[in-house]
Amino acid sequence: MALVGNGAELEVDEDIFEDALETLSVPSRVDMATSSQHFSSFDSKQAPGQHRTSNVKRSLSTKVDLRSGLEECAMALNLFLSNKFTDALELLRPWAKESMYHALGYSTIVVLQAVMTFEQQDIQNGISAMKDALQTCQKYRKKCTVVESFSSLLSRGSLEQLTEEEMHAEICYAECLLQKAALTFVQDENMINFIKGGLKIRTSYQIYKECLSILHVIQKNKVEQQFFYEFEGGVKLGIGAFNLGSLVLFYHGRIELLKGNVEEATYVFLKAAILSMLPEEDVVATKEDVVTLFRQVDGLKQRIAGKSIPTEKFAVRKARRYSPSLSAPVKLVLPALEMMYVWNGFPLVSKRKDLSENLLVTVEKAEAALQSENSSDYSVDDDCLVKLLKGCCLKNLQRPLQAELCFNHVVQSEKLLKYDHYLVPFTLFELAFLYKNQGEIDKAIKVLETARNNYKDYSLESRLHFRIQAALHLWKKSSSD
Repeated sequence: MALVGNGAELEVDEDIFEDALETLSVPSRVDMATSSQHFSSFDSKQAPGQHRTSNVKRSLSTKVDLRSGLEECAMALNLFLSNKFTDALELLRPWAKESMYHALGYSTIVVLQAVMTFEQQDIQNGISAMKDALQTCQKYRKKCTVVESFSSLLSRGSLEQLTEEEMHAEICYAECLLQKAALTFVQDENMINFIKGGLKIRTSYQIYKECLSILHVIQKNKVEQQFFYEFEGGVKLGIGAFNLGSLVLFYHGRIELLKGNVEEATYVFLKAAILSMLPEEDVVATKEDVVTLFRQVDGLKQRIAGKSIPTEKFAVRKARRYSPSLSAPVKLVLPALEMMYVWNGFPLVSKRKDLSENLLVTVEKAEAALQSENSSDYSVDDDCLVKLLKGCCLKNLQRPLQAELCFNHVVQSEKLLKYDHYLVPFTLFELAFLYKNQGEIDKAIKVLETARNNYKDYSLESRLHFRIQAALHLWKKSSSD
């Protein structure tokens, strides 16, 4: 696998989804930043009032030229950043198998959705979209012979053998490879996928380095190119992405994951969360102190490229109830099940009725315990969390009326919540799926739109937004059909 290859080295391996982990969103953010700035660089070159509007209604048989591809991807980017995800996808989809930039833009959005939702279908869609994008970009790359490479072309000064379109195909292909690596890690964390992902990253970096060399030759020889600034932006942003600490830390993180040392704050929180739900005698037998573990969480949090890891931020926020600054710790309610819910574990449990019934028993015990306790600042929040979890169990057990009562209780308690404001929009999401399962598709769509439009600045907001957007796209399409 290298830049010098042709179609023979195209990614055609059949990846199979087995599991999805929370820790993999960082690289995709870097990729998306690269894509965003790459596309927007074209937009910024237009004088005010002179931005061209592409003929997006062209015939599908019409070839998409480089200018149209860049323009329409800039338009799609603006739609995406305005939370008009469906419009952005619809703009790009018709030519995603014909234009390298449409392919890159479309697959980037689909992949970003996959790593934010961690839904099986979304990850499969992301894998499929990225394979298609790689194939589309491959069609525009320079077709090299066995003994020929871009490096040799460059060393001979034969840049006339490399068209401007082929140069852009290289940076598009490199970014697709980088995102494919992210999906490889998301797909499964076994050693084989770890190695495959590393090889993709290495190949992507080699391509960017070669493109940087080409860029230097163009600048030195003052070669005229119509879209030089867009090529320059793409190359420099690609190289810049590799120069950040973020990818290096991510790669290091995958190694540490195999050793069990990644996202230590989340690991310690989960350890404390599970112990806190065990009988006291079992906790004593482990020789661990639950309060001490919870208090360690804040000091173990990490930052990747200046950004907090979403689940660690969530864990830190929950662990504050054990802060030494409080007069006494305020025990968390069902923290292990809450993390299971955040990681979208309840749909997996739904396949086992016995597990769903056992979970419901656990939740109802916590519910009864709360009713017997004295009121505190956290009482309403704890009660709403229990009702959300209970509703999910009841939904899994095909008891929709009881589930709806639980979900409505959370929504009606919105103004009484003091800390866990994420509970209401997430509950609305569950309520929408309950309605959808009962055939009330219009009602379900309305509830999802309420969750998306009426709530801001809560924990794990971006993740829920992508899940909502995916559901809306699917439901609206099926409704119109």
